[in-house]
Amino acid sequence: MPVPPFSRADAIQKVRMAEDAWNTRDPERVALAYTPDTTWRNRSEFLRGRDAVRDFLVRKWSVETEYRLIKEIWAHGDDRIAVRFCYEYHDADGQWFRAHGNENWEFDVGGYMSARHASINDVAITQADRLFHWPQGPRPPDHGGLSDLGL
Repeated sequence: MPVPPFSRADAIQKVRMAEDAWNTRDPERVALAYTPDTTWRNRSEFLRGRDAVRDFLVRKWSVETEYRLIKEIWAHGDDRIAVRFCYEYHDADGQWFRAHGNENWEFDVGGYMSARHASINDVAITQADRLFHWPQGPRPPDHGGLSDLGL
């Protein structure tokens, strides 16, 4: 696992590792990437601690069906990474959405995320407008990223 200070290659690897983990939709696994006392802002929700993150992810993925995510590095520093992302999902009524967001991450010396600040906007899309068409799980290496898809 890359640890600070991050080179650009380290930061890119860290972003892809996060994307792959989130695409598993496994709250236990994803929560382990964060410090036990991590602080989060996700939209208008504020969380503190790994347990709160896990509980949040359980709630999130219980309503965001067929979730698929792509993350892309925006910038990085020694112990911080800025990311932009999109994910697609549908709700219980079958309405598809594409969520567009930005995250700012801060890491401890061990490489665990100690802070995450996320701003996210959902846009309703039709099923025909979907761009993320891989089997549930991590994005295949040959599937384009956000810039490749014009997002």
